[in-house]
Amino acid sequence: MQRTSPGVQEMFAAALQHHQAGRLSEAERLYRQVLAVHSRHADSLHMLGVLAAQVGRHDLAVDMIGTAITVNPKAPSYHSNLGNVLKERGRLDEAVACYRRAIDLKLDFPEAHNNLGTALQEQRELDEAVACYRRAIDLKPDYPEAHNNLGSALKEQGRLDDAVACYRMAIHLKPDFPQAHSNLALALLARGDLAAGWEEHEWRWQTLQMIKDRRIFAQPLWRGEAAAGRTLLIHAEQGFGDTLQFCRYARLAADRGLRVVMEVQQPLVRLLRTLACVDLVVGRGEELPDFDLQCPMLSMPLALGTTLATIPSAASYLRADEAQAAAWRTRLAVVANQGTRIGLVWAGNPIPHLRVAATMDRRRSIAPDRLAPLFDVSGAHFFSLQKDGPAAPEHFPLTDVMAEMGDFADTAALIANLDLVISVDTAVAHLAAALGKPVWLLDRFDPCWRWLTGRRDSPWYPTLRLYRQPRPGDWESVVTEVARDLQSLAGADT
Repeated sequence: MQRTSPGVQEMFAAALQHHQAGRLSEAERLYRQVLAVHSRHADSLHMLGVLAAQVGRHDLAVDMIGTAITVNPKAPSYHSNLGNVLKERGRLDEAVACYRRAIDLKLDFPEAHNNLGTALQEQRELDEAVACYRRAIDLKPDYPEAHNNLGSALKEQGRLDDAVACYRMAIHLKPDFPQAHSNLALALLARGDLAAGWEEHEWRWQTLQMIKDRRIFAQPLWRGEAAAGRTLLIHAEQGFGDTLQFCRYARLAADRGLRVVMEVQQPLVRLLRTLACVDLVVGRGEELPDFDLQCPMLSMPLALGTTLATIPSAASYLRADEAQAAAWRTRLAVVANQGTRIGLVWAGNPIPHLRVAATMDRRRSIAPDRLAPLFDVSGAHFFSLQKDGPAAPEHFPLTDVMAEMGDFADTAALIANLDLVISVDTAVAHLAAALGKPVWLLDRFDPCWRWLTGRRDSPWYPTLRLYRQPRPGDWESVVTEVARDLQSLAGADT
């Protein structure tokens, strides 16, 4: 226990009040005043580190909390908070060690058990992560964050019903818990309960991941009401794949008499202009025309009351440019043999600056060398559709013209001349399926909600077939099954 003068104690208490109220600059000033008087005041060093982490100065946070631990190595909260900073920096092994030290110092420390669970979950140690969350809940039953995290771990184990129950408990304990609502939405959608899932999905705009991307318009949100003759702006959100999947809803709005304007990511503009039901497509950042109503693209299913039975699932709803497709047809007649033409995609967009997204990308992507069995299939000619990400081994017999692809319309023209696309869960899979091409999707054990569970087909894309990992990380079984089916397909085509 540190001995400090009453004046220092009062100053630190005032700093803490400012900190808790979000007045960070005032808090920092007072913490530093404490240290000017008492340079080894561990609590001030620790809280300055916490504050530094809050404003994104993680290296400083590690230094400050580390110094606090040097002064007072037996404070459990110091170790737990240092673990939080290290985890945020992707230093998971060190974070785990910090959480374990915090628990060693204080066995009944629910926050440390919960934090340890989050780090272990990122390391794919799901059983131990589940045990950590359960221990945190045993110690603190009214701990909404632990219930939410337990739900996420159970969902990754394929236990959707149990995950839903956990998310609901988290929301019961903390009704305005955006992340739990958003997680519940994805679990409900994955389970096929679309009506309830779309409702909960509106909470996404209050989560830390998306709150900064929420668009504020003077025009009202369209909720599916009759509005014939009025102009509706449908604006893209999230990734390319989401836009490719949900742009289909423009037709349903047009069928209700609305004039549809669509704002999308720039690389999709030219391709989405092939949507016959859209009056105008503009790129994000360009000046918008006048409009009367607006709707985020992934709110369209809620506005239109989509259920599994009413998913708009046309065999194709996008088209490649005919002249571009014809030019590729001529080129491929020269460079390709007469076998089955197959496009390959093995990796998604890692988004390295977003730790959670990068972790998910590692689960959905496959190391290209693991696709080697596919190249043993006779009667097939392979084309790379991988724009970025790890390069395929040089000895793979792949035709790679992706350097020529400037946007998705360019890629669509190439895909129009292929017989099949084999892809992990990426935007190219959505593109090929939206063009009506056969797609074999290589899917991780804990799939994205849109592919549902227990199915080989997709109600979103009639031409898509799912190949799911039977166990977490088991790409070998997936590739073996794909190679077998590909041999049957290529053999039948020769």
